[in-house]
Amino acid sequence: MQAKAKAIKKKRTFSQWLKSRDGQKVLIITAFMVIPLLLLFVFTYLPFGKMFSFSFYDMKYVGQRKFVGLKNYVKVFTRDDCFKALGLSLYYMLGAVIQLGIALYFATILSFKTRGGSVFKGLMFFPYLINGIAIGFIFKFFYTRGFVFDTVLHWFGFNLENLPYWLKDQRINNFSLVGTSVWRYFGQNMVLFIGAIMSVDSELYEAAMLDGAGKFQQFKYIILPSIKTIILLNVILSISGSLSAFEPPYVITSGANGTGTYFVVMHEIAHTQQKVGLASAMAIVLLIIIFIATIIQRLLFKYVFVSGEDDNPKDAIRRERRLNRYLKHKAHRR
Repeated sequence: MQAKAKAIKKKRTFSQWLKSRDGQKVLIITAFMVIPLLLLFVFTYLPFGKMFSFSFYDMKYVGQRKFVGLKNYVKVFTRDDCFKALGLSLYYMLGAVIQLGIALYFATILSFKTRGGSVFKGLMFFPYLINGIAIGFIFKFFYTRGFVFDTVLHWFGFNLENLPYWLKDQRINNFSLVGTSVWRYFGQNMVLFIGAIMSVDSELYEAAMLDGAGKFQQFKYIILPSIKTIILLNVILSISGSLSAFEPPYVITSGANGTGTYFVVMHEIAHTQQKVGLASAMAIVLLIIIFIATIIQRLLFKYVFVSGEDDNPKDAIRRERRLNRYLKHKAHRR
């Protein structure tokens, strides 16, 4: 009987095997492996490879190409518009720090029982759901001379004639645009922080309160070390977003009056000036800068925080020891 069964199994054709349970299992596993990798290659790695090769040419979208080597990369750091645009990222990095601070503050408050907490969470997260182009048009009218912002300030006694032009004055226009980004994205960071804070064991708070630890000490010795992975993630996302800021300056000011960020200038060079090679080199340089910034951030967080990895059981012991040392010092002073 066994020999007969083996003979039947050997005689099975490929189509029959494909329709069988074993064939369907192999087909599904292969499809789930190959299709995502194929899509990733076609729509990510292949275009990136093409863009990298374009960065070595003086070319337009249509027409002949001239190989120029590293000249496009040299121009990125020697052209005033390119290099100065990269410097504007510092404004958005400063805004990212303020944004994370506000998000962490509200997340800490709203993670505990707060009257109307759900309403505040929804209101603060809502700006992130609005399309970036729509937010640009909203703030374009918000900052326009004599419109919403000036009217509100006038209600508080400010003289309209003494107020600056929020989008024209080069001393403050970039700060105005950064405020737009802070308003839009801090709700997203807040929600991520809330999720991380609520995952901390509540018994740690109870033990700390019994030992006399205040809210700030609970935040410093329990919350902050427990959510450092989410903090690192938000810092990486915020810094990366700062380097690639595009929507606020492009929609609100069109890059005028010294507000053209790196992405706005790259868009101008690529689509208006038709210098595809130079724009590709700018994109590669930005990618390298983001990669270096990410590595630096990880190294800083690794040494700023005492503990190494979140999943290490020794982390909880270290946090508990630091809290106990603080409480003993506090009791001794009394």
